[in-house]
Amino acid sequence: MHNERLRDSLLRNGLDLDRVSKATGVDPKTVERWITKGRLPYPRHRHTIAALVRETENYLWPDAVAPERKAEIACSEVVKVYPHRNTVPVELWDRVIGDAIEHVDLLMHAALFLVERPEFVKQLAAKAASGTRVRLLFGDPAGPEVASRGEEEQLGDGTLAARIRNALAFYRPLIGVSGVEMRFHRTTLYNSIFRFDDEMIVNTHVYGFQGAHAPSLHLRRLTAGDLFETYSESFEAVWNLSTTAEF
Repeated sequence: MHNERLRDSLLRNGLDLDRVSKATGVDPKTVERWITKGRLPYPRHRHTIAALVRETENYLWPDAVAPERKAEIACSEVVKVYPHRNTVPVELWDRVIGDAIEHVDLLMHAALFLVERPEFVKQLAAKAASGTRVRLLFGDPAGPEVASRGEEEQLGDGTLAARIRNALAFYRPLIGVSGVEMRFHRTTLYNSIFRFDDEMIVNTHVYGFQGAHAPSLHLRRLTAGDLFETYSESFEAVWNLSTTAEF
């Protein structure tokens, strides 16, 4: 059985059999069998390949890690749990935003607290100019999901939609900027996801509470883990259902 995930990851990163062979110290034919016959590499080789293609081992070889080990690694991906999003230190936001090189993926409704940072939008533009892929997913202010969430959080009729439109005004300078994509989603927002390369802040949502008062997780990606990957896949699923943001 072909390992299509491994094949695709190597192709996306411009890695041929010889490159992988040299990196892992095995014969190119062995690498080919990992792809075409679905053979399972030794753990040390899985670590090397996962690092090369910047994917998790769990994604490339879903059955390679025992469930007990996956649970153990997932615990290690949790750097810290914060009781409320507004207790996440400003210094942490500064660092993860500043350090991002490849990915900035944000899934939210409005997240006005981000644009309250004077330089945030300019930072995103600078990141995009240097090659970072910036993807911003806002709740559709005209969607019933936003109206329902506003009611559940006791914000008042139309308040959340107004917050989203207010946030969008700050992002206008990013319209047409190469490397920046902005979309609307109409999904139930179970979690707000703020990914910066291999680190992520997940703002969980609790019925009846505004996001600022709900818990947040600081995660750091490990190659053999699947907790970080779970939230990454959730972002991708919403992204694939989204539409271009209308300002």
